[in-house]
Amino acid sequence: MTETTFTPQWWLRGPHLQSVLPSLPLRRPFVEHRARSLLSGTRELLLDCGEGVRLQGFFSPASPAAERAGGDTRRHPVLVILLHGWEGSARSLYVLSLATSLHEQGYDVVRLNLRDHGETHHLNRELFHSCRLPEVVGAIKQLNWLFRDHALVLAGFSLGGNFMLRAGLEAPAASLPVARVIGISPLLDPAHTLDRLEEGPALYRRYFLHKWTRSLRRKQALWPEFDFEPVLRSADLRQMTRELVVSQAGFADLESYLRGYALVGDRLASLQVPATLIAALDDPITPASDLGRIARPASLRVVTTETGGHCGFFESLTGPGFIERFVLEELQAVRRSLSDVVRGAGV
Repeated sequence: MTETTFTPQWWLRGPHLQSVLPSLPLRRPFVEHRARSLLSGTRELLLDCGEGVRLQGFFSPASPAAERAGGDTRRHPVLVILLHGWEGSARSLYVLSLATSLHEQGYDVVRLNLRDHGETHHLNRELFHSCRLPEVVGAIKQLNWLFRDHALVLAGFSLGGNFMLRAGLEAPAASLPVARVIGISPLLDPAHTLDRLEEGPALYRRYFLHKWTRSLRRKQALWPEFDFEPVLRSADLRQMTRELVVSQAGFADLESYLRGYALVGDRLASLQVPATLIAALDDPITPASDLGRIARPASLRVVTTETGGHCGFFESLTGPGFIERFVLEELQAVRRSLSDVVRGAGV
């Protein structure tokens, strides 16, 4: 495990402040103003993920100015696929902020939406759940076909980081040229995270209950055969999850569902793709103790900071910060590796 230094200003310190500030609505005008170039060149992609499933993504090519300044960036094109956390979306501020920095530095970017996230509840009848890895791998396969001259980098936040690490595990068998996976505060043991949400500060529980309830009501309005009202009345995350995964997703019980997407134990032992996991030791949602329960193959680098909260690492209300710099450093290593391969091949 490697420790790196993240030292926010005194008024930005604290795990809860770090976790909440990046998603505050008051930041949106600043983040979207900085993202004008990214958003102006964005086009929607509806990705065929197999078995009739479609997921939505938003492709933004690298900034023309960055391409001109970057010299050989087009000789070694990289597509970075970004994935949000649970009940986030491709428009989440943390996703937009990172995507903007990547765009400015000459990377092509796709911001992917999980099923039933963003404005995608109409695309697929069945409900989202966190074990739907095959469709995320299917989306990555489709993107690999569309951008076949690109190396792929997968980066995700929280549950998105969990999905991307699992996708990295599947990459060799799926013949996907994934150059690197980056998990930012990835969910490691869903059972522990559910405990934290139930036992920790009520603001997190209320936040996710509010967003999940709104999402389920949107799904019900679009697919009237669903009736989620009895489940919603419980207003209890554990009970809602149990009832929905058993009744709608075919799991025998809550425990088998949570184990289905856990990364602890030997889950990551066979990881071959180079991967970096970054987490704060004061994360209020994913316990730092879970870092000691994951396999450590040679391909996995684990980086920790003393503070940073959950997907926080927050330094500025208006501009990019620590996590953008961190990811860009990871990508510079990818580009160096690609250049070395080309030189070694005599190209």
